[in-house]
Amino acid sequence: MSEIINNREHHITHKHSGSEEHSRPEIVPGHPVHTFLLENQEIAKLIENSLKPHTQEFEKDDTSDIVYQLIEDLNLLLDIDKHYSRKENLIFPYLERYGIHGPTNHMWRINDFIRDAIKNAKKMLSNYDGEKEEVMNALHFVIEEVLHMIYREENILFPMALENFTEDEWVKIAHESDEIGFCLISSVEEWKPKRNQLDEKAFTEGYIKLETGILSLKQLELILNHLPVDITFIDHEDVVRYFSHGKERIFARTKAVIGRTVQNCHPPRSVHVVEELLADFKAGRKDHEDFWIKFRDKYVYIQYFAIRDENGDYIGTLEFTQNIAPIQAIDGEKRILS
Repeated sequence: MSEIINNREHHITHKHSGSEEHSRPEIVPGHPVHTFLLENQEIAKLIENSLKPHTQEFEKDDTSDIVYQLIEDLNLLLDIDKHYSRKENLIFPYLERYGIHGPTNHMWRINDFIRDAIKNAKKMLSNYDGEKEEVMNALHFVIEEVLHMIYREENILFPMALENFTEDEWVKIAHESDEIGFCLISSVEEWKPKRNQLDEKAFTEGYIKLETGILSLKQLELILNHLPVDITFIDHEDVVRYFSHGKERIFARTKAVIGRTVQNCHPPRSVHVVEELLADFKAGRKDHEDFWIKFRDKYVYIQYFAIRDENGDYIGTLEFTQNIAPIQAIDGEKRILS
C-alpha cells in the first residue's frame, strides 16, 4: 500500500509543461480529477498509517484506548461521504448524458454499502463488549471496500470521464464542487484552464406577466431563492427542471442535476419510493405526500405536490424541503421587533 501511495503522490505533484497539461488535465491542481486523486491519497494514508495499524493492535489487545483510536479513525473516514457525494451528483450525471450508466447503477450502490459499513463498524466499537471477531470482520470489510473503490475510481471511472467530458463540463464540475465539500483536505486551488472560462450567457432583465402581477426575471429568481424552503421542480417526464438556490440548502444540489431524471438523483435503494410516489401522482391517486426525518442537526419536513393544469393534466411534481426544528421550538407570542 505504501508503494501505491508514493506512486499516487508522484502522479499528483509531478511538474508538467503546457503541452502535458493539455493532454493530461488531471495533473493540474484544481482540476476535479486532480482533487479526487488528492483525496484518495489522503484516504489511503489514513488507512495505511492509522486504521490498519490500530486494527492490528486491536486484534492483539482490545483495550479501551485502542477502541477509542479506532472510533476516531472511522470518524475521519466518514468524511468520505463528501468524496462520494461529488461523484454521485457531479460525475454520474454527465456520464449518463453520454449514455454511460454502469457507474450510476453499480458504483452508487457500493458507495452506500461503504458508508453503511463505516457507520456500522463505528457503532460496534462505540458499544464494544468483547465481540472481537465481529469487530475485526467489520473493520477488514471497511478497509477492503474503501481501497477497492479507490482502484475502481482511478482505473475505471476517472479515465472514462476524462475520455468523454468536455473542458466546459469539467469547469462546471469544478465550480460546483465547493457546495458539497471535500474529503480530508482543507482547500482546493482554483482551476484555470488554458482555454479559459465558460462563455455563460448574460442574465437578461426580461419580465414575466403572471395572473396576479408582473415580475422581472431577476426579481422572480431572488424571491424564490429567499423563500425559507428548498424548492425542486420535476416535469411530467420525471426530469429535474429547476431548483431554488437559497443560502443554506438542506440537501446538496448541483446544476448538473438539471436535465437528469429524478430516479438517477437518488440512491438505488430509495428509487422505488420515488417511482411509487410519481406513479400515484400521474394516475391521480394522490395530490400530495409528506415525509419528516431527522437529518444531522435538523428536523426536515419534505412535501411533494402534484402540479396539474386547469384541465387536471399532470404537469410535474414540486418538492418543498424545510428545516422545521426552529418552528417546533417556538413558544408563546412575539409582537414586537427584535
